[in-house]
Amino acid sequence: MYFGCFYLDREKDMIVSLDMEGDELAYVLSTPNHHTGNLINNLAKLCGLPVSRDAQGLKVIKGRIPCYIDAYNQPVYIFRLGNTKTANIYPDGRIEMKASVPSISKTLMSQTKDYRLDIARTIIKSYVPAQCKFRSDLHTHMNANLQPDLLIALGICHQIRYPLYYIRKLGLRCTKQQEAMLQHRREQTALRYRDSGLTGKYLERKINDNTFINFAAFMLESPENAAFNIPKIRTSLAIMKDGQAVFTNIEKVYLYRYVFCKGTPAEDRIELHDIERIPDADIRDSLLQMIRDHQTDRYRNNTLFQDKLLWIARSYQKQGISYVEISDTTLVKKNGAPHMLKEVHEVMPEIMKETGVMIRFLAGIRRIPLTIIKDSIAPDDYLKENLQVLRAIADDPYVAGSDILGEEINDIREIRPVIAEIVSIAKDVPAFVVRIHAGENDSLRDNVANSIQCVADALEEGQAMPHVRIGHGLYTCNLNTPAGRALLRDLVDYGVTLEFQITSNVRLNNLSTIDHHPLKQYLKAGVGCVQGTDGSALYGTGSIDEQLSLMKLLNLTEEDMLAMRRSEQKIMDEGIDAFSLRMHGFTEKAGSQDVQAYYETRVAGITETKHPLNVEEKKLAGKEVFADMIHPQPEDKIPLILAGGSFNNDSHRTRISPDVSRMIDELLEKADPRRIFFIVGNRLSGYEKELLKKNKGRFDVFMFVPALVSEREAARIRKQEAGIRIAIEPSVMGLYKSIAYEVFKRQPSVLLALDGNSALANLVQEARNAKYPCRVFIYPHTRNLKAKVNTLQGYVTILDPMKNDMVDLIMPWL
Repeated sequence: MYFGCFYLDREKDMIVSLDMEGDELAYVLSTPNHHTGNLINNLAKLCGLPVSRDAQGLKVIKGRIPCYIDAYNQPVYIFRLGNTKTANIYPDGRIEMKASVPSISKTLMSQTKDYRLDIARTIIKSYVPAQCKFRSDLHTHMNANLQPDLLIALGICHQIRYPLYYIRKLGLRCTKQQEAMLQHRREQTALRYRDSGLTGKYLERKINDNTFINFAAFMLESPENAAFNIPKIRTSLAIMKDGQAVFTNIEKVYLYRYVFCKGTPAEDRIELHDIERIPDADIRDSLLQMIRDHQTDRYRNNTLFQDKLLWIARSYQKQGISYVEISDTTLVKKNGAPHMLKEVHEVMPEIMKETGVMIRFLAGIRRIPLTIIKDSIAPDDYLKENLQVLRAIADDPYVAGSDILGEEINDIREIRPVIAEIVSIAKDVPAFVVRIHAGENDSLRDNVANSIQCVADALEEGQAMPHVRIGHGLYTCNLNTPAGRALLRDLVDYGVTLEFQITSNVRLNNLSTIDHHPLKQYLKAGVGCVQGTDGSALYGTGSIDEQLSLMKLLNLTEEDMLAMRRSEQKIMDEGIDAFSLRMHGFTEKAGSQDVQAYYETRVAGITETKHPLNVEEKKLAGKEVFADMIHPQPEDKIPLILAGGSFNNDSHRTRISPDVSRMIDELLEKADPRRIFFIVGNRLSGYEKELLKKNKGRFDVFMFVPALVSEREAARIRKQEAGIRIAIEPSVMGLYKSIAYEVFKRQPSVLLALDGNSALANLVQEARNAKYPCRVFIYPHTRNLKAKVNTLQGYVTILDPMKNDMVDLIMPWL
């Protein structure tokens, strides 16, 4: 008889289903969202358990849970994994979790066929010393906070429009009536776009994106379909499961989340019905509470955004968090900030009264325009608008400060004028936070030091250093060198705080080994350090999970955590004091005005920035400069990507190995130009330069070039004998995205990873996650590539001139 189930992880990926057979409790441990089998294989191996298959052919672990009698003569079933007590299960159905698998360990188990962490760092006891418990989340993002189940419940409650595109993309099931209705609506939508100029898959995507069903009707009209659809929707709202992801993946997850987080109400609203038949208890219970909320005076008129804030606060309340700062790019948009602040002022007093959680915001400014949304074209002066709006809303009590965010693929000094403008804004605003995402990957190791210097250089006469926080701070120069020691002194002297989010570092492919994590070194030097989640729902973590991961994986001592707790408390106290002070000032200035009208007037009144925003040298559009050199890639040949120079960080220079140089000679001699062509990056240094010099026009070579290039770069590239492909990103560090899109998602390929830093690690990971098979060969002579190899055992081939004939390994795949 079915008894119940529980989950070993926060994302509901590791399911333990229970059946009572007489007086015995049997279990089946399954991982249905992980299709490679790595997760369950590695867990079984670690715990010494056999793997079998269920009726659907999926790998599972089966066993029986022994029953014990406790000191009160009560029976209790104790579930253990590898001698670690994981759950107490009582005959009345209660389940007490004692340990769990953190998101980091789950990701690394999914990533490789040869998992290497021990059981103590895989199945972690769920206890934190009370005096060390963190009380804040100081690094998180607005649309990444809520767990998928809560988003699904909100989508039903607010009856949002759900696009046909995602129904097809995720393979969701509809009733016959729903299919007929969607087909009719799709025909009507197609008429609107018949003169759009779009064709083929682009037209199909546009039509399906704009054909909608009421999400409430979609979920409630067929509980059987809902049982099939919920796990698929839930999976789409978090980062990929079977291994590490890259920034491209997170951008796509945000698109799935925007449907719920920025949802538009459906026109054909229904009476909510049969809620008790929703086949997931968490979604059902949350939805029922939302309906009850809307029957109270306190939350009766809540918008979707206000309900998001309410449930974010409730989630933090459950985790013992009382102070939160959330980044949101809406706060720097003319058409978004006034309305958002109006909704915040309306609902936050009641939310704080109920939960005791204070939520404030950091106005998020993108360091580069977002490219994943094809129809969204950022204007050339988007930074100017962002800063004008920021100045208008900076002293709002709910605005804690600003945040420069986005994938770290450009030198922070390129936006020095932006930082100067933010520092100018901070001068007159008490406790204004200047947060910069820096040091998240190893492409630009000087970004942390340069961020601090940019702020210091921008200080006006007599201006004190603002409250500077660095988001991530994972990669810098070597802290044991003179430059590293100078950085440590600056961090302490300027009172800079570093924010760490270890789970997102691992899941976003920025950290493949924890052996060299710098947190303890910073703490020893007296640098203020705090914890964030980076948007817990995206990464299957939470505040407590994150702290447990820091404790167990980085071996933090109690004194280490107390030091972080003191840094956190200082920020919380300053933030709460600033809120009270600014709320008094806001009341005096705004008076009885409507909040939205007040800020619309202020935004309209600021038309210039204090500093000229000549952010960088004028760059040229690659598609125009190289128009005569852009050619399609051959569809009848195998693409061989040779990465050995273009994916280096600024401080890393490729040293040519004679063995690898000979390998390139032999490869050019043995390979067939009728069967393969080469792909390289635009820098043409190191091994890529060797390839072009030795090729002499025999093989087709295609060079991926950033969307924007300087005149000097354009002149250099035009001299090369290579076809051109224009990337979607303006930075060379983002080339991996376009290679993944044009190669890994379209045809089988081969990757030779010979030298590079995080950009190459991202390219390797994209190859590992490829839609079509990509055979990856790595020459792991750098720390970065060695670490990447260790997480991809069974998926890559190591090129070692001392152990193998490298060309003989490669040729069978060409």
